[in-house]
Amino acid sequence: MHTAAILYNGELRTTATHPRSGSVIETDAPVDNNGKGERFSPTDMVASALGSCMLTIMGIKARDKGWNIDGTTVSIDKIMGTDPRRITGVKVLIAVPQTAGLDDTARKILENAALTCPVAKSLHPDIQQDVTFNW
Repeated sequence: MHTAAILYNGELRTTATHPRSGSVIETDAPVDNNGKGERFSPTDMVASALGSCMLTIMGIKARDKGWNIDGTTVSIDKIMGTDPRRITGVKVLIAVPQTAGLDDTARKILENAALTCPVAKSLHPDIQQDVTFNW
């Protein structure tokens, strides 16, 4: 089964459908690249995939250890280069609620889980990943 079926809708917009679930994501080109900026751009999706992957892998590790990290958030700032136009960096802020009550060992385990998630390891090494954890 395909990972996604993607349709070009015109006017620099796409619709991606997840075949198994039917879930849909729409994209739009950003304002600085001829679009309307009314949806996630494809490069926004790359940055968002990184944050979602980090949270997912942290969640797996937390579940396995019996820790509750519900309510953890990720904020991402994507940095674009111009020659060539590409993502040159991401600033990631991961905020874990203090109610999680995690000790230093647990924190290190979860930090390692986030930093070694599949998307983080799939991004080109030239893309700087600046990750901060707020515990």
